[in-house]
Amino acid sequence: MSANLDAMRQSIGHSPSARHVRPLDVLWLVAVLGAGFGVLAAFNQRMDGYEVGILIGTTLSLAAFGWFWRSMQGLTLAVALMSGIALWRYGAYFGDQLSVGLDALNAVQGKDFFLKFLVSSQSAIMWMSALYVGATFTYFLALFSRAEYIGRIASGLVWAATAFGLTGLMARWRESYLIHVDYGHIPVSNLYEVFILFAVITALIYLFYEARFRTRNLGGFVMLVISAAVGFLLWYTFDRGANHIQPLVPALNSYWMKIHVPANFVGYGSFALAAMVGLAYLIKLRLGGDGENDRLPKLAVLDDLMYKAIALGFGFFTVATILGAMWAAEAWGGYWSWDPKETWALIVWLNYAAWLHLRLTKGWRGAPMAWWAVVGLFVTTFAFLGVNMFLSGLHSYGTL
Repeated sequence: MSANLDAMRQSIGHSPSARHVRPLDVLWLVAVLGAGFGVLAAFNQRMDGYEVGILIGTTLSLAAFGWFWRSMQGLTLAVALMSGIALWRYGAYFGDQLSVGLDALNAVQGKDFFLKFLVSSQSAIMWMSALYVGATFTYFLALFSRAEYIGRIASGLVWAATAFGLTGLMARWRESYLIHVDYGHIPVSNLYEVFILFAVITALIYLFYEARFRTRNLGGFVMLVISAAVGFLLWYTFDRGANHIQPLVPALNSYWMKIHVPANFVGYGSFALAAMVGLAYLIKLRLGGDGENDRLPKLAVLDDLMYKAIALGFGFFTVATILGAMWAAEAWGGYWSWDPKETWALIVWLNYAAWLHLRLTKGWRGAPMAWWAVVGLFVTTFAFLGVNMFLSGLHSYGTL
């Protein structure tokens, strides 16, 4: 098994697998576990059993991510640093006050340099948006120019954008409490917040596979869908004022939201990645397939990446659907009500279940599966966004 894995890694440009533990890895584990369990010790009296479980699970997951994917260590440090600056500046004006009101918050954000231009939620999210769009153009420039250093710049832009996006979510979390204690919530509750989450998660999944497959030539394709999300986010902000923090709908005031929504968007992000890889597959096939001077990875590599992305997304989407049913039972008294959102979630699940079934049992590969992955993104997009636009039901929390 190990020999086969090494052979596959070499075939796509990897060296044989090897793991050398560095002192920084040990320091990483100590820092993350210490911080997580330190928070637990400090706030244990304010948390219920579910919240304690979520905190422990998050701490262990972050520790594992950083251990096995070292790039996460730098990202986490950057997000912690910038989020710390935001908390420091808010603390400099408000001390340990939990709530100060919207007017006081806006006044501080308008006069403090760091908050106004860098680390308030809205500033950080604008930086995220600009950097993701810039990365899209830079990846395509790297693809057509074949310049490795331009590709490295593009990857750096995506890492920076992701750090700003996560910082924006962290700052928004604090700002929701500063506006009013009853407004305070994890920022994954409405269409504006989850579009940020979608962009960040999709970028992280792409960056993982970029490192794993040692190619940046798919970056432009994947960043197209992230830039589309950014375009919607900017329109939603400036045309509809969706960036304003609102109190939670009562049904969303639950610990279930903290695990159901992120799991869902790992699924959405993976499906989006698979669709854009499928698009690259179809373009490469149209241009003649594999050749000596290809700019895109081999067709077999694209097919393998598309499969891995859909398998990852399907796993997380399945977990999210189960969690959603359990949440519905607690909130509305039943696991399933054939609400439009639930119905379309089932359609998405069946679509990718069929894709994986035919891949694994019938050996389907190539163009039909690539087309299916692309069409699947439209199905997923309607379940994610179209239901909010055209249908109404119990899940109508993100209407346009």
